[in-house]
Amino acid sequence: MKSSSFRHGGPRRARGFTLLEVLIALLVLAFGLLGFALLQTMNLRFTQSANHRTQATNLAYDLLDQIRANRLQAPEYTAITPGTFAGETGSNCPQTVAVVTDSIKRWRCQVVATLGTGANATVNYTAADGMVSVRVAWNDQRWVENPLDREKYFELRTQL
Repeated sequence: MKSSSFRHGGPRRARGFTLLEVLIALLVLAFGLLGFALLQTMNLRFTQSANHRTQATNLAYDLLDQIRANRLQAPEYTAITPGTFAGETGSNCPQTVAVVTDSIKRWRCQVVATLGTGANATVNYTAADGMVSVRVAWNDQRWVENPLDREKYFELRTQL
């Protein structure tokens, strides 16, 4: 007779995974996926805020270029104040720019269209030294709950 090394009634060798091991692996995977989803959400917020900041920067530089092109009429640009942005929509925006007031109105329409209805700007001009500052502000409600802290702004100063 042949002898066998297999013992009957002895401890069996474990093969495969137990249900507990599978559940723990799924739990670890679920926490990893939740962390990844949170990372994606934060990435979307940062990207949108960075886009608004970039647009505000471009708008401020655009207005300063317009002021430099019309140096003699620079004081007229101080008409841009936060209160003058109400009601600026695509339907009442000038398509052609003939005078400085049309240029200002078109720029205000661009600010509202790009940064939202809560966006505004302020232009300050000092004739004595030729300093011009443009401050573009917008609401970024994705970050803070206090309404007073929601306003973000970009300010640019130059000398004509």
